[in-house]
Amino acid sequence: MKKLNVAPSPLTNRIYCGHVLKDGLTWGANKQDVTGEACAAVARHALQNDGPLVVTKNGVPAYEITVRELTPNVAIEGPEQAQLANGPARMEGSTT
Repeated sequence: MKKLNVAPSPLTNRIYCGHVLKDGLTWGANKQDVTGEACAAVARHALQNDGPLVVTKNGVPAYEITVRELTPNVAIEGPEQAQLANGPARMEGSTT
């Protein structure tokens, strides 16, 4: 069975899961965007730890992840949901 790879795309800023070709750089057919699922899984994993989650690279601590739950088990509907989906509101005339 081929190994599944999970990696971020520098072009799209999305996380993909799938098989990589023999060159080790090119995604094979049928890669899937798993950005939401991957981020949610990491958040849930970090919440289960008692304190920050330390990720190592080659046996050396490389990253620290801290997660804070914002609205546990609360459904948001109406204009607030649209704002969450579209990101923070911008002031009229803002260039950012």
